[in-house]
Amino acid sequence: MRFDLSDDAKGEWFKFFRSEIKDGGDVVYLDPEPDAGRVRIRIADAGTIDDIRTQTRKVVKEFVLNTRSKAMERVEYEDQTPEQKRKEGELIWDHAIQGWEGILDKDGNEIPCTTENKVKLMGIPQFARFVGRCLQIITGANAGSEEAATKNS
Repeated sequence: MRFDLSDDAKGEWFKFFRSEIKDGGDVVYLDPEPDAGRVRIRIADAGTIDDIRTQTRKVVKEFVLNTRSKAMERVEYEDQTPEQKRKEGELIWDHAIQGWEGILDKDGNEIPCTTENKVKLMGIPQFARFVGRCLQIITGANAGSEEAATKNS
């Protein structure tokens, strides 16, 4: 099997599809409309996730008293401020959403694909569910579903 490594970091194009939440809380994904825009989505590899965490988390090491053994033990945990948590989300969405075409604002103007706009769109539940579903499809989550396999063919 041959792989083109120059294209390895490129994501997959998905036509935008809407979703509905039914009374029972189940999400139903609808077929893309004929004039729907496209979004290029990719998953982050372990190295990218580590890089993002390094930028947005602080590893804290300290000694604490073990109440059972009465000995001091070294513990390590990650500390993150609300600002760092927000930044981590921005970096993740900026990486996952590589680009788009035909994504329009309420006046019909093309929305530029910037980090700021990616974050704003991820705040809209309809768009966030779309991106989440695309990531599921790419990673093979729910791969047994025929809908997932044929949705964007």
